[in-house]
Amino acid sequence: MPREKPGDAVPESSNLDDCHPHHRILFDPIKIGPVVAPNRFYQVPHASGMTEANPRVRAAFRGTKAEGGWGVVSTGAVSIHPSSDDSPLPFARLWNDADIASHALTTEAVHKHGSLAAVELWHGGAVVMNRTSRLPPLSPSGVPWAATHIGFMGQQRPKPMDGSDIEAVLNWQRAATRRALDAGFDIIYVYAGMGYLGYEFLLPEYNWRTDGYGGSLENRTRFVREMLEVTRDEAGGRAAVALRISLEELRAKPSDHYASEAHGVVSLLSDVPDLWDVKMDSSPNDCGASRFRPEGAHEPIIDFVRTVTDRPVVGVGRFTSPDTMVSQIKRGVLDLIGGARASIADPFLPEKIRRGDTDAIRECIGCNMCIASWHDGVPVRCTQNATAGEEWRRNWHPEQFQRVKKPESVLVVGGGPAGLEAALVAARQGYEVTLAEQSSDWGGRVLQESQLPGLREWRRVRDYRVWALSQLGNVAMYTDSPMGVDEISSLEARHIAVATGAQWTTHLYSPLEIPSEPLMGPQVFTPEDVFAGRVAGDRILVFDYDNYYLGGVIAEHLGCQGAQVVYATPAGHASAWTFMTNELPYVYKALGEQGVEILTTTNLDHFNGQLAGLSNLFNQQPLEREIDAVVVVGLRQPNLDLYQALQTAQENTDSPLIDTPITLVGDALAPGAIAHAVHSGHGFARSLIDGDSAYFRDEPINLLEPQPVFVEG
Repeated sequence: MPREKPGDAVPESSNLDDCHPHHRILFDPIKIGPVVAPNRFYQVPHASGMTEANPRVRAAFRGTKAEGGWGVVSTGAVSIHPSSDDSPLPFARLWNDADIASHALTTEAVHKHGSLAAVELWHGGAVVMNRTSRLPPLSPSGVPWAATHIGFMGQQRPKPMDGSDIEAVLNWQRAATRRALDAGFDIIYVYAGMGYLGYEFLLPEYNWRTDGYGGSLENRTRFVREMLEVTRDEAGGRAAVALRISLEELRAKPSDHYASEAHGVVSLLSDVPDLWDVKMDSSPNDCGASRFRPEGAHEPIIDFVRTVTDRPVVGVGRFTSPDTMVSQIKRGVLDLIGGARASIADPFLPEKIRRGDTDAIRECIGCNMCIASWHDGVPVRCTQNATAGEEWRRNWHPEQFQRVKKPESVLVVGGGPAGLEAALVAARQGYEVTLAEQSSDWGGRVLQESQLPGLREWRRVRDYRVWALSQLGNVAMYTDSPMGVDEISSLEARHIAVATGAQWTTHLYSPLEIPSEPLMGPQVFTPEDVFAGRVAGDRILVFDYDNYYLGGVIAEHLGCQGAQVVYATPAGHASAWTFMTNELPYVYKALGEQGVEILTTTNLDHFNGQLAGLSNLFNQQPLEREIDAVVVVGLRQPNLDLYQALQTAQENTDSPLIDTPITLVGDALAPGAIAHAVHSGHGFARSLIDGDSAYFRDEPINLLEPQPVFVEG
């Protein structure tokens, strides 16, 4: 049965009776070349960690966003040829006809809900190392992209492209366009950003050519123009052609004829693509964490594009506020509101705006756990949305829940991120839920950590769930309610979740690179002491082997309070794991602004209350610092006293708990990032109906015979 073309019909969700009048402009249809987007919500290309190895996972992930009202839903980067091989990082391919079928699953899932499907065709140029294909990387002049030389087998340098190489890339783009059309895509991208091949032609630092593709700005835009032209020619009016371009470096470059080279590139190509997708240059700037980049941070760079071209413009800015979105449109900054992280945190963001239920938006917190997923080489994870990546694997829908046939009582002990999520999902499934928290407010570690510099938006994890629970009539919520065995037994709950969290310890770091004996003393503290305001001293050492954000944020916080801070870590960088979340450059900047001394590959050996003895992790070279107090950010251990007491009580045959399932969730089960705690709480609640936590394993779509991939032009 042939599907309707998405631009031909207005989807059912376009009913705007309940939409706030000020927000209705967001639901205007937008013409993009030969196709029409049903509204202004545009899920821009973003990595998902879901390749042809997980085609059903990928299709369900993207299809859920279309169901949630995103008028355009895009893939992540899709390689056009083996010379653009980003392994071991996950990337998608359209190298030959064997790759079409898996992408068709995604377009079908998107079209089912009346949205357009876009594909980001991509050649990585000198950024990729072609570790699997072992082909020489390509670049305009053989200039390497320096960052790629660090890492896994990353010592490959690029080949300077000659005329036959340029012709070959154009042919690969044409062939990939044909395959994209066969897969059912409605918008086809040329990518000239983030250091990739088209971008390398635009920047004189990487383009040293003296032929018609180098030198003047007009010549440097030629390759991108030709990529757009072959894409349009092959598409033949069956699909729109989009250009994704980074403008940060170009805008900083002066021009003899334009306000900047960015103005020049957009002017020279203004009417060539059907859509401009504009962004920043480096990932830490383009996908900046909320600690360092506010909503709408791209505007100062991309605000001119709408004044230079009459083609629609889409851009991002971690937009979660519909008022901010409307402002972008009415002020002429954007025509379409791009969303990557916001669409992961809440795939139904557009639908909630349409029905006037903006309080129900599950706003992105900008923690960048989603980006870390790609760096880890796994399907996307989200702190706010535990169902991201689980739509097909576990059949988890972000807004729809099975209902228990006969309501049963569920007790959740602990009101941190895991407990709040467990209670919310259980209540949405129809259970009668009691939620008890021993402190005076909800949120647990989120409430504490969100008081530190830059982490205010992380409080959204708490605020969304507390609000959502307050809307339900089958939840009883109690603060200031420490629970013991007797109190729990008296409630006679049918299911019990113990979400009592974890606590930081003062264990040191051994030469074997594992936690060792604890550091003791009156001036030895943990993060909990920082949250409580108990840390005092003019000279404070933060010793961090947790390696994520918290040690660095605590050092910044103590510096803001006027302390002279030394940050020491056995790792090679301060807050080393924030490399995964795009935060690392800004961590150093923040620590530098507070005058924090940074000691890497450094271990803390002892502290006597006045002097800290440290040593190099590898050669044991000693060093000392005069220190008044030490904060250890290293090992967390679960709070298991209540759980163990309940287990002991169950051994009594007369106990009312004897047949009651008792489950550890969140940090009480295994300490980790907030995203893991939320996922754990969500999984517990789903398991009340679904049973165990098994999931479907996806498989590639196999053809009868292996298909060749031609590597020559």
